[in-house]
Amino acid sequence: MASSTATSGAMGPESKELKHDQTNDQSCKPLSGIRVLDLTQIVSGPFCTTLLANMGAEVVKIEPPGRGDDLRTVGHYAGREQHEDYFNANNNSKKSITLNLKDEVQRQVAHDLVQRADIVVENFAPGTAARLGMSWDDLRGINSRLLYCSISGFGQDGPYRDRTALDPIIQAVSGIMSVTGYPETDPVAVGAPLADVVAGLFAAYTIAASLHSVKETGRGHYIDISMQATMLAMLGPRMGGALNAGIAPKRMGNQNPMRTPCDVYHSRDGTKIFVIVHSDRQWAPFCRALGRHDWLEVPRFSSNRLRCENRDELNGLVFARFAEFDSDEITARLAAERIPYAVVNDYVEALNDPQVVHRNLVQEVEHKVSGPTRVIGPPWLIDGKRTRVQPPPTLGEHQDDVLRDWLGWTRAEVAGLCNGQLGGKP
Repeated sequence: MASSTATSGAMGPESKELKHDQTNDQSCKPLSGIRVLDLTQIVSGPFCTTLLANMGAEVVKIEPPGRGDDLRTVGHYAGREQHEDYFNANNNSKKSITLNLKDEVQRQVAHDLVQRADIVVENFAPGTAARLGMSWDDLRGINSRLLYCSISGFGQDGPYRDRTALDPIIQAVSGIMSVTGYPETDPVAVGAPLADVVAGLFAAYTIAASLHSVKETGRGHYIDISMQATMLAMLGPRMGGALNAGIAPKRMGNQNPMRTPCDVYHSRDGTKIFVIVHSDRQWAPFCRALGRHDWLEVPRFSSNRLRCENRDELNGLVFARFAEFDSDEITARLAAERIPYAVVNDYVEALNDPQVVHRNLVQEVEHKVSGPTRVIGPPWLIDGKRTRVQPPPTLGEHQDDVLRDWLGWTRAEVAGLCNGQLGGKP
């Protein structure tokens, strides 16, 4: 990336005004040379393997013939019925092949691929991989250096092992649903597959860290990732009271149990703006921003503790004051006083946010079917650069390439497998 301020090595804060380029530079692909077999579907597993792919790993997604990943067939909407937008959002930079793992011949092909893989990731219901002959016990004898990761709702053992788990089920059981919503309403699920994504993130982190152990010892590992456990780990920093005092927090809408003012306030022109006064140090600047210096003289607002005790009164005053300003003026005032705030974006607005555009987070790739397709690239920068992602695969798109590159098959042998006439590579 060209820069008048950059020197050699990693870029520091002095490069903050630069536009962050997308690159195929191998230095931004620390997992280059690592091979991953991806047996996952829907969100949690594919999110994990997308992270590995965006770190440079070669990820080969093994999909059932005919239908592929279930996410290929859901979420279609008017005007884009032929496009796999939700699959594409969660599977960039991968290769796709199709194998029927219930078929003995095709399962043997999968085992041959395992011999040449570094990592296998699956998110079947517990016990399914064993029925398909693709469990850790089936594969570790084939490749002693294999990292094998299972992602499931509740883990591979315990009383909930066989319960069906989807993202909102985990949101409910983990407790996050109990604190989402308003006191007068039922608990509300977060409007995104948070439990799925968190499980995928922890899985990718554990896999990447475990590669070091394999390198040092030459011995593979089995990784058991539970969506329930990863959600609790994510919530842990906000569970001090529950962990040590048995206190279960209540739903407070957009307010914060430990700080006030904190809420989504409405400007005169109807813009919704989230604001939080994070500490006593920010109270005076906040009052200045709103032009209400008189609030500084009110004893019951003089500390965060007292403001929380009198939150209803104070919040009513803040709502009324915000309604006296247009959004441009109040956000400028808040910014000048360095008060944490943000206009509440919808998804489209979030993708087009100036900061997101500046940092080149959204990338456009050329998809074989959908043409120009926008995807979210990796959220990290390495040496000031963001890895350029590759298009999501069509179903079975890389059958020839993978079987030739990994197993040395000829085109005729690949064709024979697809026609059910080949018993595998001799």
